[in-house]
Amino acid sequence: MKVTRLSDVRPRSRRVAVGTFDGVHLGHREVIRGADTVLTFDPHPTTVIRPGAAPKLLTDPARKARLVGSLGVQELVVIEFDAAFAARSAQDFVDDVLVGALGATHVSVGENFRFGHKARGDAALLQADDRFGTRVVQLLEIDGEVVSSSHIRGLVLGGAIEYAGRLLGDPFTLTGEVAHGDERGRELGYPTANLVPDPRYVTPAHGVYAARATTAAGETVPAAVSIGVRPTFVTGRGELIEAYLLDFSGDLYGSRLELAFLKRLRGEKRFDSVDVLIAQMALDVEDARTVYGRDRA
Repeated sequence: MKVTRLSDVRPRSRRVAVGTFDGVHLGHREVIRGADTVLTFDPHPTTVIRPGAAPKLLTDPARKARLVGSLGVQELVVIEFDAAFAARSAQDFVDDVLVGALGATHVSVGENFRFGHKARGDAALLQADDRFGTRVVQLLEIDGEVVSSSHIRGLVLGGAIEYAGRLLGDPFTLTGEVAHGDERGRELGYPTANLVPDPRYVTPAHGVYAARATTAAGETVPAAVSIGVRPTFVTGRGELIEAYLLDFSGDLYGSRLELAFLKRLRGEKRFDSVDVLIAQMALDVEDARTVYGRDRA
């Protein structure tokens, strides 16, 4: 799939799905269905319009692109969203972007999509334009709840990682650069690859998770991942993501590591002794291996 900035698009007829698409969840996928082009925004519009209300995101731009590409889309067009773009009217967005730049013959949006200055544009404005066909997709509901990025963020923050993955259509995934830690895991016999949480993105609730780890070299292995502040030890450090990669050896410092969260195994806990902690870590590792095996089956 080709990723293009709006300023660099070449003219052609397009079937366009429009949205922020954070997470590319099941509801988003229905909006995207049938489109050859996805039009999205970076950064998230709320970071420009109401910075104090900007949400922590589910996906970084690279993962969003991979997920969109996996849906058979030919091109992802990215609008570099800033104050000047936010000031453009809804009609200008239709005339200059959808018709003028993209040559849209069909436009697909969610029923709650809003656009243009002060969010005055809506699905009705698009439907009234006879230069293209408009498909308005109703909000998807599962188990009586609307599938939305905000709902899924809440699930991830609460540790309901399996259900979040069900609504996303893929496991919740985060990526970061492996950093040096206290090497406490190595001393305990479980050396970990440590990631510092990025404040721009959602981090799962404190606890221990079974995950699928993929290295920068493309090697995928099971992992037991601890997120928290290591309450058994007084470290002085803040929140940390510690991934013990099973069946792996190698130096990951300074490289990118992707963690796809499969299941929450337990909450964060303070142990009475290091020996008790080590015994629990052994159980966590075996549980992570079992979950990973089921996921791969």
